[in-house]
Amino acid sequence: MNKTFQWKLGLIVATLLVFAYGIFGIPKSISPDGLLSAMHERIHLGLDLRGGTHLILQVQVNDAVNADSDRAIERLKDILRDGKITYTDVSKPDPQNSPERIVIKGITPDGTTALRNGVLDKMSEYDLTSGAENSWVLAMKPSLLSDLKKHAVTQAIETIRGRIDTLGVSEPVIQEHGLGEYQILVQLPGVDDPERVKAIIQSTAMLEIKQVLSGPYGSEQAALAANNGLLPPNAMIMHGKPAPGQNGDAVYLVTRSSAVTGNDLRDAQAGQDRNGGPNVNFFLTNDGGKRFQAFTSSHIGENLGVVLENRVQEVAVIKDTISDQGEIAGTFTAQQTQDLAMILRSGALPASIHYLEERTVGPSLGADSIHAGVRAAIIGMAAVMIFMLVYYRGAGINADLALILNLLILLGFLGFSQATLTLPGIAGVILTIGMGVDSNVLIFERIREELRAGRTSAAAVEQGFARAWVTIVDTHVTTVVSAAILFIFGSGPVKGFAITLIFGLLANLFTAVFVSRVIFDWILTKKERGEALSI
Repeated sequence: MNKTFQWKLGLIVATLLVFAYGIFGIPKSISPDGLLSAMHERIHLGLDLRGGTHLILQVQVNDAVNADSDRAIERLKDILRDGKITYTDVSKPDPQNSPERIVIKGITPDGTTALRNGVLDKMSEYDLTSGAENSWVLAMKPSLLSDLKKHAVTQAIETIRGRIDTLGVSEPVIQEHGLGEYQILVQLPGVDDPERVKAIIQSTAMLEIKQVLSGPYGSEQAALAANNGLLPPNAMIMHGKPAPGQNGDAVYLVTRSSAVTGNDLRDAQAGQDRNGGPNVNFFLTNDGGKRFQAFTSSHIGENLGVVLENRVQEVAVIKDTISDQGEIAGTFTAQQTQDLAMILRSGALPASIHYLEERTVGPSLGADSIHAGVRAAIIGMAAVMIFMLVYYRGAGINADLALILNLLILLGFLGFSQATLTLPGIAGVILTIGMGVDSNVLIFERIREELRAGRTSAAAVEQGFARAWVTIVDTHVTTVVSAAILFIFGSGPVKGFAITLIFGLLANLFTAVFVSRVIFDWILTKKERGEALSI
């Protein structure tokens, strides 16, 4: 055995061991059950194989725009106050459909220049245009508006991912859904408590601390009647928990702008109040603490509302200046306070979310998919291996060994990369088997042609591999490019199919060409000069 053959054989054995480790790791037991358990730990199954929950969420991006324009209104009022500019009203005429537009009414001619300069200096992200009857329109620039909406989706994805990761859901898919605008795809394989997970995701609104202007009222009509049928400037109606001793729903009049929001949170922990009941203690950042301190110091004696999920959860009187911490109390269970604290720590969602689609795949259906996919792969591989043995005789053993090694390398790659195996991924494995056989057929047929031309077995093998190589590379490159396009532009299972196919084809180049050639060289060393090759 020459040195060249030795290092080639060593490379094949080393590759086999490395990817076997990728499949099984270090199993606790060498028994079939132990190996199967080790493989399940290394190769993760997707939603369609393991079962779980499939959700498509619609991000209400106008909520994020409204929050930004609400803050812009406060900055604008500071500009008007500092410039001593007279005005009658600052509001958003259509916050539902055009939350980026702010209208300033009653600006006198002598305040026009100061208004322009103030907006240009401190609110350059907005465009200022004149309107009718001494009014001005402040509109967010289109580029900023587009970026703000895209950022709302990105931030929502990261926040949901943080919440799901905290719950320990393995291999979740949380990404932008390419089939709709501002939509998120969430797939949670093998969730143990789907209702709790959905409840965590549904906690979509930001934590906000607002000034409570009046209330509680029994209904929205009663709230309007108490204010002569009109809402005060910068005020909104919000439902919430009733006052102690009362039942049903309560209605409050609160400010549109918030003193602090969930974005200002530094930490949140589940705890107990002075009576031993469950509560959540929250802590603010330095900047949020300073703003909260300034707000509470100027509103001592007035009511403060803790708003969560667009509902007033708690109303308290500001008795003293509060700087950097507070608490949320209520009729919570210990589990609810832990979940709420986790939600607050994971960050506030920038906008509310609506469910567009919800689908559940049961574990039994996933198990059926696994059995069907594995059965198809085994039947297909067995049929191909038998055909190669019958049609190519001794050389068919060569092809079958290369095929088995190809499958081991592909499964080892899935284990190393922690990729999720889906049903389309199994289809990619089966297609890879077909591509591997195709490469062997090209090589074997070329060797047969060389033998018919009168060449010796060694020369036929040499020429067969050399001349088939270009064709094999060409077919593999075109297929890899197609799969790469699927991976770039596809999503979810399509990506799983693409990545499985790509790596399977790369592994096939190694097994069908390199490994198969080494086996042929070893066979030739065992034959006498002039002895026929079994092909």
